[in-house]
Amino acid sequence: MAVSVILGHPKLGSFNHAIANMVKQTLENNGYDVNLHDLYSENFDPILQKEELQKNVVLTNEIQTHCNEIQNASGIIIIHPNWWGQPPAILKGWIDKVIRSEVAYRFVGEDGGEGVPEGLLKAKVALVFNTSDTEANRELKVFGDPLERIWKDCIFGLCGVSNFYRRTFNIMVLSTQSQREKWLGEVQDTINKYFPRV
Repeated sequence: MAVSVILGHPKLGSFNHAIANMVKQTLENNGYDVNLHDLYSENFDPILQKEELQKNVVLTNEIQTHCNEIQNASGIIIIHPNWWGQPPAILKGWIDKVIRSEVAYRFVGEDGGEGVPEGLLKAKVALVFNTSDTEANRELKVFGDPLERIWKDCIFGLCGVSNFYRRTFNIMVLSTQSQREKWLGEVQDTINKYFPRV
């Protein structure tokens, strides 16, 4: 079984990279094939061109590979910082290009014109790990935690993945090495829970 892991952080050695390494190591130890994409190191082009909106567009090899992997993944794990309540632009571009019609969803007829899609993803679970410099209570009360809505409701929920878990690690700028080690232990425990040994 293959799991798609998508990392969106520009700085090598970041805690996001440490999360991705722990995720990959734990998944492999549990017997999963891992398709890990570090979007920045791969120089992923996030700009969606108008030609890519065509219904029968011939995708580049890079985008077709991403689409095939995400469409057939038994699980999807996203790792990124919270920047202004959103994923980094490179990851938003990945969503635009890969979480596309006839790959992740399709619109069905007779839906009353509401445009409610049918989810096509086969993944049984989606996990999102975020880092943030905003305290959790403030994120929820002041900003409404937009990342929860984006990933749970606007993306995975509409694409057919109902088993969803998200964890934000904060406040990164004040965190100690021992705190980060505990967080990585939590990442490992989370992977073991949702992706037990096969």
